[in-house]
Amino acid sequence: MSRILTDTFGRKHTYLRISLTERCNLRCTYCMPEQGVQLQPNDNLLTTKEILDLSELFVREGITKIRLTGGEPTVRKDLMDIVKGLNRLRPLGLEKIAMTTNGLALKRKLPQLLDNGMDQLNISLDTLDPFKFELMTRRKGFDHVYESILQAASMPFDSVKLNCVVMRSNQQELVDFVELTRELPLTVRFIEYMPFDVSYKDMLQQLLKTYPQMERSLDDPNDTSKHYTVPGFKGRFGFITSMTEHFCGTCNRLRILADGNMKVCLFGNTEVSLRDMLRSGQDRETLVQTIGQAVQRKKKQHAGMSALEHMPNRPMILIGVHQNHFIQSHQQVRFYSQLTHIDQKGSAQMVDVGSKEVTTREAEAEAMVLLGKEAFDLVKENKNKKGDVLTVAQIAGVQAAKQTSNLIPLCHPLLLDKIDVTLSLHDLDHSVRIRTRVRCTGKTGVEMEAITAASMAACTVYDMCKAVNKAIEIRHIRLLCKSGGKSGDYKR
Repeated sequence: MSRILTDTFGRKHTYLRISLTERCNLRCTYCMPEQGVQLQPNDNLLTTKEILDLSELFVREGITKIRLTGGEPTVRKDLMDIVKGLNRLRPLGLEKIAMTTNGLALKRKLPQLLDNGMDQLNISLDTLDPFKFELMTRRKGFDHVYESILQAASMPFDSVKLNCVVMRSNQQELVDFVELTRELPLTVRFIEYMPFDVSYKDMLQQLLKTYPQMERSLDDPNDTSKHYTVPGFKGRFGFITSMTEHFCGTCNRLRILADGNMKVCLFGNTEVSLRDMLRSGQDRETLVQTIGQAVQRKKKQHAGMSALEHMPNRPMILIGVHQNHFIQSHQQVRFYSQLTHIDQKGSAQMVDVGSKEVTTREAEAEAMVLLGKEAFDLVKENKNKKGDVLTVAQIAGVQAAKQTSNLIPLCHPLLLDKIDVTLSLHDLDHSVRIRTRVRCTGKTGVEMEAITAASMAACTVYDMCKAVNKAIEIRHIRLLCKSGGKSGDYKR
Protein backbone atom coordinates (compact mmCIF):
# COMPACT_ATOMS: atom_id res chain seq x y z
CA MET A 1 0.00 0.00 0.00
CA SER A 2 1.46 3.36 -1.08
CA ARG A 3 1.95 5.97 1.60
CA ILE A 4 0.46 8.44 -0.90
CA LEU A 5 -3.02 7.06 -0.19
CA THR A 6 -2.60 6.92 3.62
CA ASP A 7 -3.83 10.01 5.46
CA THR A 8 -2.58 11.55 8.71
CA PHE A 9 -5.01 9.42 10.73
CA GLY A 10 -3.62 6.16 9.34
CA ARG A 11 -6.60 5.44 7.06
CA LYS A 12 -5.48 3.52 3.97
CA HIS A 13 -7.57 4.41 0.92
CA THR A 14 -8.16 1.38 -1.27
CA TYR A 15 -11.55 2.25 -2.77
CA LEU A 16 -12.08 4.72 -5.64
CA ARG A 17 -15.50 5.90 -6.85
CA ILE A 18 -15.57 7.36 -10.35
CA SER A 19 -18.57 9.31 -11.61
CA LEU A 20 -18.95 8.69 -15.34
CA THR A 21 -21.60 11.31 -16.06
CA GLU A 22 -23.77 14.00 -14.51
CA ARG A 23 -26.79 12.85 -16.50
CA CYS A 24 -29.60 10.70 -15.12
CA ASN A 25 -32.71 9.15 -16.68
CA LEU A 26 -34.77 9.58 -13.47
CA ARG A 27 -35.74 12.69 -11.50
CA CYS A 28 -35.95 11.40 -7.93
CA THR A 29 -37.60 14.02 -5.74
CA TYR A 30 -34.92 13.94 -3.02
CA CYS A 31 -32.04 14.10 -5.48
CA MET A 32 -32.74 16.69 -8.15
CA PRO A 33 -35.43 19.10 -9.35
CA GLU A 34 -37.92 17.93 -11.99
CA GLN A 35 -36.31 20.03 -14.72
CA GLY A 36 -32.88 18.52 -13.96
CA VAL A 37 -29.69 20.38 -13.08
CA GLN A 38 -27.28 22.52 -15.06
CA LEU A 39 -24.92 20.13 -16.84
CA GLN A 40 -21.38 20.83 -17.88
CA PRO A 41 -20.38 20.71 -21.56
CA ASN A 42 -19.20 17.26 -22.65
CA ASP A 43 -15.71 18.62 -23.27
CA ASN A 44 -15.41 19.27 -19.53
CA LEU A 45 -16.00 15.60 -18.69
CA LEU A 46 -13.34 12.93 -18.53
CA THR A 47 -12.84 10.90 -21.70
CA THR A 48 -12.64 7.11 -21.74
CA LYS A 49 -8.85 7.27 -21.94
CA GLU A 50 -8.59 9.80 -19.10
CA ILE A 51 -10.76 7.64 -16.87
CA LEU A 52 -8.62 4.58 -17.56
CA ASP A 53 -5.33 6.49 -17.21
CA LEU A 54 -6.36 7.85 -13.80
CA SER A 55 -7.66 4.42 -12.76
CA GLU A 56 -4.31 2.84 -13.62
CA LEU A 57 -2.47 5.53 -11.66
CA PHE A 58 -4.62 4.94 -8.56
CA VAL A 59 -4.38 1.13 -8.84
CA ARG A 60 -0.60 1.34 -9.00
CA GLU A 61 -0.70 3.35 -5.76
CA GLY A 62 -2.87 0.81 -3.94
CA ILE A 63 -6.52 1.10 -5.01
CA THR A 64 -8.07 -2.39 -5.05
CA LYS A 65 -11.72 -1.55 -5.75
CA ILE A 66 -13.26 0.86 -8.27
CA ARG A 67 -16.95 1.70 -8.37
CA LEU A 68 -18.58 3.42 -11.34
CA THR A 69 -21.33 5.90 -10.46
CA GLY A 70 -23.13 8.86 -12.01
CA GLY A 71 -25.50 10.51 -12.47
CA GLU A 72 -26.54 7.24 -13.99
CA PRO A 73 -23.55 5.34 -15.40
CA THR A 74 -25.57 3.19 -17.82
CA VAL A 75 -26.43 6.26 -19.93
CA ARG A 76 -22.78 6.61 -20.92
CA LYS A 77 -22.24 5.01 -24.35
CA ASP A 78 -18.67 3.88 -23.63
CA LEU A 79 -19.58 2.07 -20.40
CA MET A 80 -18.49 -1.34 -21.70
CA ASP A 81 -15.17 0.05 -22.96
CA ILE A 82 -14.51 1.48 -19.51
CA VAL A 83 -15.36 -1.80 -17.76
CA LYS A 84 -13.12 -3.72 -20.19
CA GLY A 85 -10.29 -1.27 -19.56
CA LEU A 86 -10.64 -1.59 -15.79
CA ASN A 87 -10.63 -5.37 -16.09
CA ARG A 88 -7.19 -5.17 -17.69
CA LEU A 89 -5.87 -3.54 -14.48
CA ARG A 90 -6.26 -6.70 -12.39
CA PRO A 91 -2.59 -7.76 -12.82
CA LEU A 92 -1.65 -4.39 -11.27
CA GLY A 93 -3.70 -5.08 -8.13
CA LEU A 94 -7.32 -4.19 -8.92
CA GLU A 95 -9.55 -6.78 -7.24
CA LYS A 96 -13.14 -5.54 -7.60
CA ILE A 97 -15.08 -3.60 -10.24
CA ALA A 98 -18.46 -2.36 -9.06
CA MET A 99 -21.25 -0.10 -10.27
CA THR A 100 -24.14 1.80 -8.68
CA THR A 101 -27.17 2.19 -10.96
CA ASN A 102 -30.87 2.96 -10.85
CA GLY A 103 -31.45 -0.19 -12.92
CA LEU A 104 -33.73 1.44 -15.48
CA ALA A 105 -31.55 0.54 -18.48
CA LEU A 106 -29.58 -2.25 -16.81
CA LYS A 107 -31.25 -5.54 -17.71
CA ARG A 108 -30.05 -5.87 -21.32
CA LYS A 109 -26.54 -4.82 -20.30
CA LEU A 110 -26.13 -7.42 -17.55
CA PRO A 111 -24.64 -10.28 -19.61
CA GLN A 112 -22.08 -8.00 -21.25
CA LEU A 113 -21.17 -6.37 -17.93
CA LEU A 114 -20.55 -9.77 -16.39
CA ASP A 115 -18.49 -10.94 -19.36
CA ASN A 116 -16.37 -7.78 -19.29
CA GLY A 117 -15.43 -8.15 -15.63
CA MET A 118 -18.09 -6.45 -13.48
CA ASP A 119 -18.04 -8.01 -9.99
CA GLN A 120 -20.57 -6.11 -7.91
CA LEU A 121 -23.80 -4.20 -8.52
CA ASN A 122 -25.71 -1.79 -6.31
CA ILE A 123 -29.21 -1.12 -7.66
CA SER A 124 -31.36 1.68 -6.26
CA LEU A 125 -35.07 1.17 -5.60
CA ASP A 126 -37.00 3.11 -2.97
CA THR A 127 -40.43 1.51 -3.32
CA LEU A 128 -42.00 -1.76 -4.47
CA ASP A 129 -45.18 0.04 -5.50
CA PRO A 130 -45.16 0.90 -9.24
CA PHE A 131 -47.40 3.93 -8.75
CA LYS A 132 -45.32 5.28 -5.89
CA PHE A 133 -42.18 4.67 -7.97
CA GLU A 134 -43.56 7.00 -10.62
CA LEU A 135 -44.30 9.65 -8.01
CA MET A 136 -40.86 9.40 -6.39
CA THR A 137 -38.82 9.28 -9.60
CA ARG A 138 -41.13 11.37 -11.81
CA ARG A 139 -40.69 8.67 -14.45
CA LYS A 140 -42.27 5.34 -15.38
CA GLY A 141 -40.15 2.18 -15.37
CA PHE A 142 -40.66 0.24 -12.15
CA ASP A 143 -40.95 -3.05 -14.05
CA HIS A 144 -37.62 -2.47 -15.81
CA VAL A 145 -35.84 -1.83 -12.51
CA TYR A 146 -37.44 -4.77 -10.70
CA GLU A 147 -36.67 -7.16 -13.57
CA SER A 148 -33.06 -5.93 -13.56
CA ILE A 149 -32.80 -6.77 -9.86
CA LEU A 150 -34.26 -10.26 -10.31
CA GLN A 151 -32.01 -11.06 -13.26
CA ALA A 152 -28.87 -9.68 -11.59
CA ALA A 153 -29.60 -11.76 -8.47
CA SER A 154 -29.76 -14.89 -10.64
CA MET A 155 -26.36 -14.26 -12.24
CA PRO A 156 -22.91 -15.06 -10.79
CA PHE A 157 -21.94 -11.55 -9.67
CA ASP A 158 -19.96 -11.46 -6.43
CA SER A 159 -22.70 -9.38 -4.84
CA VAL A 160 -25.94 -7.64 -5.76
CA LYS A 161 -27.16 -4.98 -3.35
CA LEU A 162 -30.43 -3.08 -3.34
CA ASN A 163 -30.21 0.46 -1.95
CA CYS A 164 -33.37 1.96 -0.46
CA VAL A 165 -33.55 5.54 0.85
CA VAL A 166 -36.08 5.38 3.68
CA MET A 167 -38.57 8.20 4.23
CA ARG A 168 -41.94 8.44 5.92
CA SER A 169 -43.56 7.83 2.54
CA ASN A 170 -42.01 4.37 2.14
CA GLN A 171 -41.28 3.36 5.73
CA GLN A 172 -44.23 0.97 5.71
CA GLU A 173 -42.48 -1.05 2.98
CA LEU A 174 -39.47 -2.10 5.08
CA VAL A 175 -40.84 -5.58 5.69
CA ASP A 176 -41.62 -5.99 1.97
CA PHE A 177 -38.00 -5.20 1.14
CA VAL A 178 -36.68 -7.63 3.74
CA GLU A 179 -39.00 -10.30 2.30
CA LEU A 180 -37.04 -10.05 -0.95
CA THR A 181 -34.09 -11.60 0.90
CA ARG A 182 -36.13 -14.69 1.75
CA GLU A 183 -35.57 -16.27 -1.67
CA LEU A 184 -33.06 -13.95 -3.35
CA PRO A 185 -29.33 -13.75 -2.50
CA LEU A 186 -29.59 -9.97 -2.18
CA THR A 187 -28.27 -7.50 0.35
CA VAL A 188 -30.93 -4.84 0.95
CA ARG A 189 -29.51 -1.66 2.46
CA PHE A 190 -31.75 0.91 4.12
CA ILE A 191 -30.31 4.43 3.97
CA GLU A 192 -31.17 7.13 6.49
CA TYR A 193 -32.85 10.18 4.97
CA MET A 194 -31.93 12.66 7.67
CA PRO A 195 -32.62 14.87 9.53
CA PHE A 196 -36.24 14.93 8.50
CA ASP A 197 -37.42 11.37 8.44
CA VAL A 198 -36.59 7.86 9.65
CA SER A 199 -33.52 6.96 11.68
CA TYR A 200 -31.67 3.65 11.81
CA LYS A 201 -33.08 2.94 15.28
CA ASP A 202 -36.64 3.61 14.07
CA MET A 203 -36.16 1.11 11.25
CA LEU A 204 -34.55 -1.47 13.51
CA GLN A 205 -37.39 -1.36 16.03
CA GLN A 206 -39.98 -1.63 13.26
CA LEU A 207 -38.36 -4.73 11.75
CA LEU A 208 -37.85 -6.41 15.12
CA LYS A 209 -41.63 -6.54 15.53
CA THR A 210 -41.90 -8.73 12.41
CA TYR A 211 -38.57 -10.55 12.71
CA PRO A 212 -37.78 -10.92 16.44
CA GLN A 213 -35.36 -13.70 15.48
CA MET A 214 -33.23 -11.46 13.23
CA GLU A 215 -29.51 -11.64 13.97
CA ARG A 216 -26.63 -9.21 13.65
CA SER A 217 -24.20 -10.52 11.03
CA LEU A 218 -20.53 -9.87 10.47
CA ASP A 219 -19.69 -6.69 8.56
CA ASP A 220 -16.85 -6.51 6.08
CA PRO A 221 -13.86 -4.26 6.89
CA ASN A 222 -14.59 -0.60 5.96
CA ASP A 223 -18.26 -1.50 5.48
CA THR A 224 -20.74 1.38 5.58
CA SER A 225 -23.67 -0.86 6.51
CA LYS A 226 -24.70 -2.60 9.74
CA HIS A 227 -25.91 -6.00 8.53
CA TYR A 228 -28.60 -8.34 9.82
CA THR A 229 -30.00 -11.68 8.69
CA VAL A 230 -33.22 -13.57 9.28
CA PRO A 231 -32.49 -17.27 9.86
CA GLY A 232 -33.45 -19.28 6.78
CA PHE A 233 -33.39 -16.31 4.41
CA LYS A 234 -30.97 -16.46 1.46
CA GLY A 235 -30.00 -12.78 1.60
CA ARG A 236 -29.43 -10.17 4.28
CA PHE A 237 -30.21 -6.53 4.99
CA GLY A 238 -28.49 -3.63 6.64
CA PHE A 239 -28.58 0.04 7.56
CA ILE A 240 -26.38 2.88 6.34
CA THR A 241 -26.15 5.36 9.22
CA SER A 242 -24.02 8.17 7.82
CA MET A 243 -25.06 10.78 10.39
CA THR A 244 -26.55 9.09 13.45
CA GLU A 245 -23.58 6.72 13.67
CA HIS A 246 -21.01 7.86 11.10
CA PHE A 247 -18.20 5.59 9.88
CA CYS A 248 -15.54 8.24 9.20
CA GLY A 249 -12.97 6.40 11.30
CA THR A 250 -12.82 3.50 8.82
CA CYS A 251 -13.39 5.51 5.63
CA ASN A 252 -11.22 4.20 2.77
CA ARG A 253 -12.94 6.06 -0.10
CA LEU A 254 -11.83 8.65 -2.60
CA ARG A 255 -13.97 10.15 -5.37
CA ILE A 256 -13.36 11.39 -8.88
CA LEU A 257 -16.25 13.39 -10.28
CA ALA A 258 -17.37 13.34 -13.90
CA ASP A 259 -15.39 16.51 -14.65
CA GLY A 260 -12.18 15.02 -13.24
CA ASN A 261 -12.23 16.78 -9.89
CA MET A 262 -11.15 14.66 -6.92
CA LYS A 263 -12.90 14.77 -3.55
CA VAL A 264 -11.39 13.09 -0.51
CA CYS A 265 -14.66 13.43 1.47
CA LEU A 266 -18.24 13.33 0.26
CA PHE A 267 -19.19 16.20 2.56
CA GLY A 268 -16.14 18.34 1.93
CA ASN A 269 -16.21 21.20 -0.58
CA THR A 270 -12.50 21.01 -1.48
CA GLU A 271 -11.76 19.60 -4.92
CA VAL A 272 -8.59 19.06 -6.99
CA SER A 273 -8.82 19.00 -10.81
CA LEU A 274 -6.97 15.93 -12.06
CA ARG A 275 -8.44 16.53 -15.53
CA ASP A 276 -6.67 19.87 -15.89
CA MET A 277 -3.39 18.31 -14.80
CA LEU A 278 -3.77 15.51 -17.36
CA ARG A 279 -4.64 17.89 -20.17
CA SER A 280 -1.79 20.27 -19.36
CA GLY A 281 0.69 17.40 -19.71
CA GLN A 282 1.72 17.04 -16.06
CA ASP A 283 3.81 13.92 -15.48
CA ARG A 284 2.81 10.96 -13.34
CA GLU A 285 4.98 11.96 -10.40
CA THR A 286 3.34 15.39 -10.19
CA LEU A 287 -0.11 13.83 -10.31
CA VAL A 288 0.76 11.36 -7.56
CA GLN A 289 2.18 14.13 -5.35
CA THR A 290 -0.96 16.25 -5.83
CA ILE A 291 -3.22 13.32 -4.94
CA GLY A 292 -1.09 12.57 -1.88
CA GLN A 293 -1.31 16.18 -0.70
CA ALA A 294 -5.11 16.10 -1.01
CA VAL A 295 -5.31 12.84 0.95
CA GLN A 296 -3.10 14.32 3.66
CA ARG A 297 -5.57 17.20 4.10
CA LYS A 298 -8.51 14.84 4.70
CA LYS A 299 -10.18 15.61 8.04
CA LYS A 300 -10.77 13.11 10.81
CA GLN A 301 -14.53 13.20 10.22
CA HIS A 302 -17.09 15.23 8.34
CA ALA A 303 -18.82 18.19 9.90
CA GLY A 304 -21.92 17.83 12.06
CA MET A 305 -25.42 18.17 10.69
CA SER A 306 -25.81 21.82 11.64
CA ALA A 307 -22.64 22.74 9.79
CA LEU A 308 -23.37 20.61 6.73
CA GLU A 309 -26.63 22.44 6.10
CA HIS A 310 -24.70 25.65 5.41
CA MET A 311 -21.64 24.30 3.59
CA PRO A 312 -21.39 25.03 -0.14
CA ASN A 313 -21.22 21.79 -2.08
CA ARG A 314 -22.39 20.27 -5.34
CA PRO A 315 -25.88 18.78 -5.57
CA MET A 316 -25.79 15.05 -4.79
CA ILE A 317 -26.59 14.09 -8.40
CA LEU A 318 -23.34 15.75 -9.51
CA ILE A 319 -21.25 13.98 -6.87
CA GLY A 320 -22.60 10.55 -7.77
CA VAL A 321 -24.03 9.38 -4.45
CA HIS A 322 -27.75 9.95 -4.81
CA GLN A 323 -28.37 6.22 -4.95
CA ASN A 324 -26.07 5.23 -2.17
CA HIS A 325 -25.51 7.47 0.81
CA PHE A 326 -26.86 10.12 3.16
CA ILE A 327 -28.75 12.88 1.35
CA GLN A 328 -27.77 16.37 2.53
CA SER A 329 -30.42 18.24 4.43
CA HIS A 330 -29.88 21.50 2.54
CA GLN A 331 -30.97 19.69 -0.63
CA GLN A 332 -34.41 19.33 0.92
CA VAL A 333 -34.52 22.89 2.21
CA ARG A 334 -33.63 24.20 -1.24
CA PHE A 335 -36.87 22.77 -2.63
CA TYR A 336 -39.08 24.76 -0.26
CA SER A 337 -39.20 27.70 -2.66
CA GLN A 338 -40.70 25.42 -5.34
CA LEU A 339 -43.66 24.37 -3.17
CA THR A 340 -46.48 26.90 -3.34
CA HIS A 341 -47.96 25.94 0.04
CA ILE A 342 -44.65 26.33 1.91
CA ASP A 343 -42.77 29.57 2.51
CA GLN A 344 -38.98 30.04 2.42
CA LYS A 345 -38.71 28.93 6.05
CA GLY A 346 -40.62 25.72 5.45
CA SER A 347 -43.82 26.88 7.19
CA ALA A 348 -47.24 26.13 5.74
CA GLN A 349 -49.05 28.91 3.92
CA MET A 350 -52.27 29.29 1.93
CA VAL A 351 -51.72 30.45 -1.64
CA ASP A 352 -53.03 33.95 -2.43
CA VAL A 353 -55.28 33.58 -5.49
CA GLY A 354 -56.68 37.11 -5.39
CA SER A 355 -54.83 38.27 -8.48
CA LYS A 356 -55.54 35.17 -10.58
CA GLU A 357 -57.95 35.19 -13.51
CA VAL A 358 -61.31 33.45 -13.36
CA THR A 359 -61.23 30.55 -15.83
CA THR A 360 -62.92 27.19 -16.33
CA ARG A 361 -60.99 24.50 -14.42
CA GLU A 362 -61.53 20.77 -14.76
CA ALA A 363 -59.80 17.69 -13.31
CA GLU A 364 -60.24 13.94 -13.42
CA ALA A 365 -58.98 11.34 -10.93
CA GLU A 366 -59.30 7.62 -10.32
CA ALA A 367 -59.00 4.94 -7.67
CA MET A 368 -59.21 1.16 -7.57
CA VAL A 369 -60.55 -1.13 -4.84
CA LEU A 370 -59.52 -4.82 -4.91
CA LEU A 371 -62.40 -6.58 -3.18
CA GLY A 372 -61.61 -10.27 -3.44
CA LYS A 373 -64.02 -12.69 -5.08
CA GLU A 374 -66.59 -13.10 -2.27
CA ALA A 375 -67.09 -9.39 -1.63
CA PHE A 376 -67.01 -8.65 -5.35
CA ASP A 377 -69.80 -11.14 -6.07
CA LEU A 378 -71.97 -9.62 -3.35
CA VAL A 379 -71.49 -6.13 -4.79
CA LYS A 380 -72.11 -7.34 -8.32
CA GLU A 381 -75.36 -9.05 -7.32
CA ASN A 382 -76.28 -6.14 -4.99
CA LYS A 383 -76.60 -8.52 -2.04
CA ASN A 384 -74.34 -6.70 0.44
CA LYS A 385 -76.07 -6.48 3.82
CA LYS A 386 -75.26 -2.78 4.12
CA GLY A 387 -77.06 -1.92 0.89
CA ASP A 388 -76.24 -0.75 -2.61
CA VAL A 389 -72.46 -0.29 -2.40
CA LEU A 390 -71.95 1.44 -5.74
CA THR A 391 -74.72 4.00 -5.24
CA VAL A 392 -73.70 4.88 -1.68
CA ALA A 393 -70.04 5.22 -2.74
CA GLN A 394 -71.07 7.46 -5.63
CA ILE A 395 -72.98 9.78 -3.28
CA ALA A 396 -70.04 9.76 -0.85
CA GLY A 397 -67.69 10.84 -3.64
CA VAL A 398 -69.93 13.75 -4.62
CA GLN A 399 -70.25 14.88 -1.00
CA ALA A 400 -66.51 14.60 -0.44
CA ALA A 401 -65.72 16.80 -3.45
CA LYS A 402 -67.92 19.54 -2.00
CA GLN A 403 -66.21 19.24 1.41
CA THR A 404 -62.60 19.22 0.20
CA SER A 405 -61.64 22.57 1.76
CA ASN A 406 -62.91 21.32 5.14
CA LEU A 407 -60.82 18.15 4.89
CA ILE A 408 -57.57 19.52 3.44
CA PRO A 409 -56.47 22.62 5.40
CA LEU A 410 -54.82 24.70 2.66
CA CYS A 411 -57.41 24.15 -0.07
CA HIS A 412 -59.66 27.09 -1.02
CA PRO A 413 -63.45 26.64 -0.75
CA LEU A 414 -64.87 26.54 -4.28
CA LEU A 415 -68.28 26.73 -5.93
CA LEU A 416 -68.29 23.64 -8.10
CA ASP A 417 -70.16 23.63 -11.41
CA LYS A 418 -70.29 19.85 -11.86
CA ILE A 419 -69.22 16.64 -10.11
CA ASP A 420 -69.29 13.24 -11.82
CA VAL A 421 -68.49 10.04 -9.94
CA THR A 422 -68.74 6.71 -11.79
CA LEU A 423 -67.98 3.23 -10.48
CA SER A 424 -67.49 0.12 -12.62
CA LEU A 425 -66.95 -3.55 -11.79
CA HIS A 426 -64.09 -5.58 -13.29
CA ASP A 427 -64.41 -9.36 -13.07
CA LEU A 428 -60.79 -10.15 -13.99
CA ASP A 429 -59.27 -8.82 -10.76
CA HIS A 430 -62.48 -8.52 -8.69
CA SER A 431 -62.09 -4.76 -8.47
CA VAL A 432 -64.18 -1.62 -8.40
CA ARG A 433 -62.75 1.15 -10.59
CA ILE A 434 -63.70 4.69 -9.63
CA ARG A 435 -63.50 7.65 -11.99
CA THR A 436 -64.26 11.25 -10.96
CA ARG A 437 -64.55 14.51 -12.88
CA VAL A 438 -64.94 17.92 -11.27
CA ARG A 439 -65.41 21.31 -12.94
CA CYS A 440 -65.59 24.86 -11.65
CA THR A 441 -65.33 28.44 -12.88
CA GLY A 442 -62.89 30.09 -10.53
CA LYS A 443 -59.36 31.23 -9.66
CA THR A 444 -57.84 27.91 -8.61
CA GLY A 445 -57.88 24.31 -9.80
CA VAL A 446 -60.06 21.38 -8.76
CA GLU A 447 -57.43 18.62 -8.72
CA MET A 448 -57.85 18.07 -4.99
CA GLU A 449 -61.63 17.93 -5.31
CA ALA A 450 -61.36 15.19 -7.93
CA ILE A 451 -58.81 13.23 -5.89
CA THR A 452 -60.84 13.64 -2.68
CA ALA A 453 -63.98 12.37 -4.42
CA ALA A 454 -62.15 9.28 -5.69
CA SER A 455 -60.58 8.65 -2.28
CA MET A 456 -63.81 8.91 -0.32
CA ALA A 457 -65.72 6.77 -2.80
CA ALA A 458 -63.03 4.09 -2.43
CA CYS A 459 -63.14 4.32 1.38
CA THR A 460 -66.91 3.94 1.29
CA VAL A 461 -66.62 0.76 -0.81
CA TYR A 462 -64.13 -0.57 1.74
CA ASP A 463 -66.36 0.35 4.68
CA MET A 464 -69.39 -1.36 3.23
CA CYS A 465 -67.49 -4.55 2.32
CA LYS A 466 -64.97 -4.93 5.15
CA ALA A 467 -67.19 -7.32 7.10
CA VAL A 468 -66.76 -9.79 4.24
CA ASN A 469 -63.04 -9.24 3.62
CA LYS A 470 -60.77 -7.10 5.75
CA ALA A 471 -57.90 -7.65 3.28
CA ILE A 472 -59.52 -5.36 0.71
CA GLU A 473 -56.94 -3.06 -0.88
CA ILE A 474 -57.35 0.50 -2.10
CA ARG A 475 -54.86 1.31 -4.86
CA HIS A 476 -53.89 3.87 -7.48
CA ILE A 477 -55.58 6.98 -6.14
CA ARG A 478 -54.24 9.50 -8.62
CA LEU A 479 -54.87 12.52 -10.79
CA LEU A 480 -55.47 11.61 -14.43
CA CYS A 481 -55.68 15.04 -16.03
CA LYS A 482 -56.41 18.69 -15.39
CA SER A 483 -57.09 21.70 -17.58
CA GLY A 484 -57.23 25.44 -17.10
CA GLY A 485 -55.09 27.73 -14.99
CA LYS A 486 -51.67 29.31 -15.25
CA SER A 487 -49.73 26.02 -14.89
CA GLY A 488 -51.33 24.69 -18.07
CA ASP A 489 -52.90 21.36 -18.88
CA TYR A 490 -51.72 17.99 -17.55
CA LYS A 491 -52.50 14.46 -18.70
CA ARG A 492 -51.09 11.26 -17.23
